[in-house]
Amino acid sequence: MAVSNGVGGGGAAHRARTAPRAAKQPSLAQLRAFAAVAEHLHFRDAAAAIGMSQPALSGAVSALEETLGVQLLERTTRRVLLSPAGERLAVRAQVVLDAVGELLEEAEAVRAPFTGVLRLGVIPTVAPYLLPTVLRLVRDRYPELDLQVHEEQTASLLDGLAAGRLDVLLLAVPLGVPGVTELPLFDEDFVLVMPREHWLGGRSDVPREALRELDLLLLDEGHCLRDQALDICREAGREEGAAVTTTAAGLSTLVQLVAGGLGVTLLPRTAVEVETARNDRLVTGYFADPAPSRRVALAIRTGTARQDEFEEFASALRSAMRKLPVRTPTPPLP
Repeated sequence: MAVSNGVGGGGAAHRARTAPRAAKQPSLAQLRAFAAVAEHLHFRDAAAAIGMSQPALSGAVSALEETLGVQLLERTTRRVLLSPAGERLAVRAQVVLDAVGELLEEAEAVRAPFTGVLRLGVIPTVAPYLLPTVLRLVRDRYPELDLQVHEEQTASLLDGLAAGRLDVLLLAVPLGVPGVTELPLFDEDFVLVMPREHWLGGRSDVPREALRELDLLLLDEGHCLRDQALDICREAGREEGAAVTTTAAGLSTLVQLVAGGLGVTLLPRTAVEVETARNDRLVTGYFADPAPSRRVALAIRTGTARQDEFEEFASALRSAMRKLPVRTPTPPLP
């Protein structure tokens, strides 16, 4: 009997030691603070990123460590490091925060479409030429929508879409990115822009083959328009790696370089009027059919709770953009 009591007592003690911790739950604020520190590995930068004071951030992380019963960070006088436990739990914390974000997004979409915040990302070679149409449409048709515009290059926009920082993108496609659905808006031709005295100026039948020998000016690395222009040149038979002596960060600078006689460039048709109207030292040339072109679309997260809303928004944009020098893609849009 004594042996039996001893075993039973030991079993109870073991159960007490291995029982789950009290059901105290971490707060979303604590998880958000920890995720920010895990991303930035710097308290000041993390606090700025989520709009929290540094003392409050530090307190939230300490409270989370106490709640979980593990040390998440290794703090030194110079830097912050994730502990082994912190590395594992940072992934879990981000999953929880993403899930909460999706829940709030779905609730907002169910509550009322075209209300609340819409975070639109747009590439620099589209923004100046299409945003007036977009802004006018939102003002007239969706007055309850809080449109927030972010101009960034394609790679940054896609990162923002995947992370939930952006809701919808306006950019050139195809992207070929898993988890992203493209809603085509229109196709537009590329136009050759040249100095006033250029021998191709004013022509409407420029052969693509002319691109083989022209001094071509392009945007800097990272712009999708640069890659599209290089693809067009390759299709025209321009030698791989043919010298591009000058590049620019934006289309306005690129056009001024052309006006100065440094070479020629390719502009999307929607940009031509804006970029050439201010300089009488420029002429344009239009390619013979079929002209090189690009497709512009809205890109959204596949399966987003607001998909119906975004598809309706894309349809409204297609109608509004018919006034621009663009054409409907083939095959016909849905």
